[in-house]
Amino acid sequence: MSIDFSLNEGIATVRLNRPETLNAIDYPMRAELQRLWQHIAREPEIRVVIVTGTGERAFSSGADLKRTPPPTQPFAAQAFGASDVASEHAEAGSLTLGLDIDTPLICAFNGLAYGGGLEIGLACDIRIAADTARFALPEVKVGSMPGSGGTQRLPRLVGGANAMWMLLTGEPIDAHTALRIGLVSHVVPPDALHDTAVALARRIADSAPLAVRAIKRAVRDGLDMPLASALTYERHAWGLLRDTEDRKEGRQAFAEKRSPVFRGR
Repeated sequence: MSIDFSLNEGIATVRLNRPETLNAIDYPMRAELQRLWQHIAREPEIRVVIVTGTGERAFSSGADLKRTPPPTQPFAAQAFGASDVASEHAEAGSLTLGLDIDTPLICAFNGLAYGGGLEIGLACDIRIAADTARFALPEVKVGSMPGSGGTQRLPRLVGGANAMWMLLTGEPIDAHTALRIGLVSHVVPPDALHDTAVALARRIADSAPLAVRAIKRAVRDGLDMPLASALTYERHAWGLLRDTEDRKEGRQAFAEKRSPVFRGR
């Protein structure tokens, strides 16, 4: 299996599993990822997702250039053709197609994250890294450019100057540089990465699921709005949560000094 998927008490783990190729992503793996993102979006019992890689060397080295055959159709036919035809061609879709979901996503970079591998992480909500990790968008070096969100998400995370340096040179940065510029929020020793990710996921999974999803949606959508509109949007989302069973349970549990039991209602 090129991707391992597991679910344990509301925490799903997606593990890229081609360590012999530094978890490089070929077309079958790309299609599998696209299907998996859609599955996660449909499953309310999945409260949070950890995305990571197998092995100690790489999260993912990006597209598997050795197993990327020539296109089977013109890109226009793939992008604008009938949906049932386009869906058969994984090369037509972004690696992050389907990742625009309300379920929180944690990326745990266990090693180098290049190209499409980094772009998957950029589409996640929280990014943590082993101190051995390295990050790059090297597509310019092979006459290409990022095609799964790299040119759009990276500047929003690290600012224009840092993003342009990475995009136009294709040169890698180390984990501590990634922490300094805001690409990741925590850097830990490799042997602590898994436990750190699980502990973080547990804290999120134990929170009220409707509130968690509402917060993520408010942040994501609000970034594209003027502040006044975003504040109104936030207030309406708060109002929707106000009368939920989970909010009542949270307040009652606080008063009774016990842990709340949230049911997503």
